[in-house]
Amino acid sequence: MNTATKLSGFTLGLAAVFGTAYGVGQLTGPVTPAAETRHDNTETGHTGGGNEAGHTGADHTAGATDHLPGGLLVSDRGYTLQPVTAPAGEFAFRITGPDGQPVTRYDVAHDKRMHLIVARRDLSGFRHVHPELATDGTWRVASPLAGPGVWRAFADFTPTGGEPLTLGVDVTVPGELVERPLPTPVTSTTVDGYTVILSGAPQPGRTSQLTLTISRDGKPVTDLQPYLGAYGHLVALRQGDLAYLHVHPEGAPGDGRTPAGPAVSFAAEVPTAGTYRLFLDFRHGDAVHTAEFTVLAGDQAAPAPQAPATTAPTPDAGHGVPGHGHN
Repeated sequence: MNTATKLSGFTLGLAAVFGTAYGVGQLTGPVTPAAETRHDNTETGHTGGGNEAGHTGADHTAGATDHLPGGLLVSDRGYTLQPVTAPAGEFAFRITGPDGQPVTRYDVAHDKRMHLIVARRDLSGFRHVHPELATDGTWRVASPLAGPGVWRAFADFTPTGGEPLTLGVDVTVPGELVERPLPTPVTSTTVDGYTVILSGAPQPGRTSQLTLTISRDGKPVTDLQPYLGAYGHLVALRQGDLAYLHVHPEGAPGDGRTPAGPAVSFAAEVPTAGTYRLFLDFRHGDAVHTAEFTVLAGDQAAPAPQAPATTAPTPDAGHGVPGHGHN
């Protein structure tokens, strides 16, 4: 990726309420969309494309200096994310287009036509899944919402003939909620027996290189498997508003210059100082694993190296390790 992925601005647009009630059935109980941010007649920008591209969602312009990052809007450029009623244990939604009708044609981006990412508002849960599209324009997937709380659902897609977009909506799973504090920033974590070490820190207003180095049993992993056309995918969410940044690594499998590990490097830019949660997806041993980090951006001291932390997000969320799932 030669051009840095940019996540610019955090000014919210006009408020609107998504009045449709829907559910994912008995697995999680009824789910209700929360108050939603809406901003119409905006411009959208995506950085890069293909396997070397990083998704910022949208860079929305409403005036000379009013910008929004991806995932903060339920509706943009005439496209709207609409949750729909689903059977027990299922999550369903549609994307409607400028004509008000469900969109049924999408371009493939990173091997899929739709990337659905969900994260609980306290960032203790995260899943990246890929719904299936029905002929009526409805996307369906086994419910990725694991446990009570307010979740943010991000639909990352490219409508055929349109620009790449990331739309977001809050959904609430009722029940007793236990808020979890954000883990302390560290430079090393473990997941599924893998140790992942983070080098570099995001700096507002300029490109920063983030390198994640993967090992297992003390040995570097040099045979990472391609996942969605890359050796790794990185999602960053800012604490508070959960502004969304989806970054893909430099290089691509099979390009003759990109090694299959142990290091996977990303170039990213964030606009402000603050606390971010990073989620790295990588594939090895025919399974997808997700390593999580808390990072500080801006004029804050970088965390000193520490013993590896163990990722332990929301229980019962998928692929053998709590809090993670990939379809």
